[in-house]
Amino acid sequence: MPKVKMPRKSTLIDMTAMCDVAFLLLTFFMLATKFKPDEPVTVVTPSSINTTLLPDSDVLLFTVDKDGKVFFSMDGQPKRKKLIEDLNTQYKLGLDDKQMKSFVTGASIGTPIKDLKRYLSMSEDERKKAGLNTGIPTDSANNELSAWIEYGMAAQGGNFNKLKYCIKADNATPYPKIKEILDTFKKKHIQKLNLVTNLKAAPAGTAAWEEENAGAKKEH
Repeated sequence: MPKVKMPRKSTLIDMTAMCDVAFLLLTFFMLATKFKPDEPVTVVTPSSINTTLLPDSDVLLFTVDKDGKVFFSMDGQPKRKKLIEDLNTQYKLGLDDKQMKSFVTGASIGTPIKDLKRYLSMSEDERKKAGLNTGIPTDSANNELSAWIEYGMAAQGGNFNKLKYCIKADNATPYPKIKEILDTFKKKHIQKLNLVTNLKAAPAGTAAWEEENAGAKKEH
């Protein structure tokens, strides 16, 4: 008895629903995404062969420009909110909700604490025109860097053991300024610091160079 062959039918998948979902997601991210604010200072970091990446969280970042001005930054809006609330209470700054939000959603801060209220009331362009990006004081007479470290640690809650301290200094930063910063950390009994650098190729003949070339040979 001959076999009966069933006629083949083309499979049609309705993609309308998937396209709708894709456009809804795209619209959501376009409306909800907030771009990271521009940093008030640009630095050219020195080069090294260290391949360790800067963490995305649990970081206190101290940026130092070529003139030695120090700027503070910390990840996590809830942590930043806790920090500015503590500073506002301790130093009686009289910050309103709008000024606190400016800190929480902003980028690096580089101004003396006494000017913080005025600083947070302005846009970045206004701050530059007013000359408020003078950096956090680090000298022995008025070392406010110590306060930023202390309040930054306190804002982490019970998670401060995971905290990483990173220094991103310009290649032309005067060494005495770097020494002031390192001495401040030393007084806080913080010995482990991370220096942010640009990645460069390992010098020929070094152990790192041999390791890189060994990996390349294995690929071939």
